[in-house]
Amino acid sequence: MQEASTRKHDTTHEQPLTRFAVERPLLAALPDVPPVLAVWKEVTVHSDGHVVYRKALYSVPFTLVGKDLWLKATDTVVQLFHQHGLVATHPRLRKPGDRHTVRDHQPPAAQAWLEHDPQWCLARAREIGPSCLAVALALFNDQVLVNLRGVQGILRLREKVGDKRLDAACERALAFASPKYRTVKGILDKGLDSEPVAAPPQTPTDTYLSGGRFGRDLNSLLLH
Repeated sequence: MQEASTRKHDTTHEQPLTRFAVERPLLAALPDVPPVLAVWKEVTVHSDGHVVYRKALYSVPFTLVGKDLWLKATDTVVQLFHQHGLVATHPRLRKPGDRHTVRDHQPPAAQAWLEHDPQWCLARAREIGPSCLAVALALFNDQVLVNLRGVQGILRLREKVGDKRLDAACERALAFASPKYRTVKGILDKGLDSEPVAAPPQTPTDTYLSGGRFGRDLNSLLLH
């Protein structure tokens, strides 16, 4: 107020306080609510009913698969529009690979499978056979929420191959210490479920517990 605003400016050739007196009546007040900054991007709905933004996935109604949508992303929310209409709203995800899926966006068949909770899966696995039940328990004992879809996928194979083949495939997967959907499906695809299950390979721990292949007793060692 005593120096910079009272001396003549080299560009305007006026005192800043004098120029401000002219501009002040033209200034508008700041809005009560700050404006929301957003990014708009055109995206395509993938075959799984999701769009990708910043390596995160967001669901839309399955009837829009293959369609081009407009995505609006703010710091906290992601919205999707089709023909100027809002079709989906999601919280903004930050971690690459994260997925936010609204159940109502999925086809009826997919919604029905999502309703099959772990207890339902265990009951169906028990009907198929003891090996299938053991695979389901092994998966659920690891990470229930992560492996729920894997167990559901294994049970879905029942409709294609029947209880006997599925339980045999699960038995083989257990024998190879790989109780996973991919393993069980691979066994069925290759027809290995009809092959006899070989004894699991001997581990180093088993070898030492049984005396070792080249182990010698204490008396023979003391002779030297």
